[in-house]
Amino acid sequence: MFLTISETLENMDLVPKIIISIALILFLGFAMTRITKLLKLPNVTAYIFTGILLGPFCFKVIPTSIVEKTDFISDIALAFIAFGTGEFFKFSVLKKNGPKVIIITIFESLVASLLIFVLTFFILRLPLAFSVVLAALAAATAPASTMMTIRQTKAHGDFVNTLLQVVALDDIVGLVAFSIAISIAVATTNGGALSGWSIVKPIIINIGVLILGGAFGVLLKLLMPQKRTTDNRLIIGVATLFAFCGICALLGVSPLLGCMSMGMVYINISNDDKFFKQMAYFSPPFLLIFFVRSGLNFNLAALTSTQSAINGVPLILIGILYFVVRIVGKYCGAFTGSAIVKKDKKVRNYLGLALVPQAGVAIGLAALAARTLGGEVGTSLETIILASSVLYELIGPACAKLSLYLSKSYSNNLEELVIVAEEENGRPRTEVDKLIERINKIQETLPAHEEISEEEQAFTEASLEQYNANIQRNRMGNWRNKR
Repeated sequence: MFLTISETLENMDLVPKIIISIALILFLGFAMTRITKLLKLPNVTAYIFTGILLGPFCFKVIPTSIVEKTDFISDIALAFIAFGTGEFFKFSVLKKNGPKVIIITIFESLVASLLIFVLTFFILRLPLAFSVVLAALAAATAPASTMMTIRQTKAHGDFVNTLLQVVALDDIVGLVAFSIAISIAVATTNGGALSGWSIVKPIIINIGVLILGGAFGVLLKLLMPQKRTTDNRLIIGVATLFAFCGICALLGVSPLLGCMSMGMVYINISNDDKFFKQMAYFSPPFLLIFFVRSGLNFNLAALTSTQSAINGVPLILIGILYFVVRIVGKYCGAFTGSAIVKKDKKVRNYLGLALVPQAGVAIGLAALAARTLGGEVGTSLETIILASSVLYELIGPACAKLSLYLSKSYSNNLEELVIVAEEENGRPRTEVDKLIERINKIQETLPAHEEISEEEQAFTEASLEQYNANIQRNRMGNWRNKR
């Protein structure tokens, strides 16, 4: 049956072939989320599995030609991810939180990268291009699993606040590290030698991209005055993002840091977080296609085959070591950073457990690295990241929940969850009085009930505004016709 579908698609003309393939990807990706939802797994896991099942190494439903002709999807998805990351770089928030969170984030990101680089380059003797890019990819995390667990457990406190701030800044460090690493990798590929210029050049290029992205952020603000309707704001935002990505592709540079800079500049000069929510609600179909497409590229045979090796080291061994060493690096980095800024021991001891998941940005960067470097190195990088991401997403929620429990950020014990005074005016309080106070305190901390997410609400409001504007225009047109 699957072979018949694939053959039918392959024999179609290009336009229906692409449209029907994308429809299948969207439908089946959504269907897989119904299964992973029962298992309490994030949607990213469902999308990757869908791609693996539809790909050339399983049921071969989607033709290889479709995978090759849709590589631009990676640029679009990464643009949305990086632009959204810039929202968390609010200067007012960073100033309020102080340097402590930044120090913790740098340590937990870069210690993991350093350990992976030592493992791959110095111990396993793998090529510099492969080692430096894989090390940079180790820095990124996936906050979705952690956020889901926090919402489920209704955890709160200093540990949760620190965790949320760290995961918000984490991908920024990963983007910077990757941008420098991929430039070094390109400079040393094809027999090139590492030199001072090969290190300085990517730094200069990335600074230029940051400045250019910031300029586009200012342009975006100028293009969206107060009177601009919300639907046109969305159109202008997407167009600006696409234009910047196109310019970067024309110049042969990565748009990631620039898109992040665009988002950072825009949020700081406009304080328009509603626009980010509208963009976030608009992007899921692109992200679904992107993650499914990443799964389509997953070469299970290359991972498990004893013949697949880099410099004689089996790919599956590299993947297993990467999986373990990155976890060790995240834990040690978070522990060290928390100790330096003198965080509470609960934060210091258990923060690293909540930083295990890896998907989203890491998968996008791996796809970009595979396309940039090409050949065996690029394919191997993407294969390792996809395989490890699935495993990280499987154990990530459990690790996050364990960290929240051990840090006493939530509890099933009411006495531990809410602490009340044992005496009042020098007299012992009754159990009923203490229970009433605990209930009142819990009620005060509960968030307002929301039927829809903020992103959906922002997008819905934009749609209603446009609908009302159309009705008003139609009424005016009818009134003029009657006259």
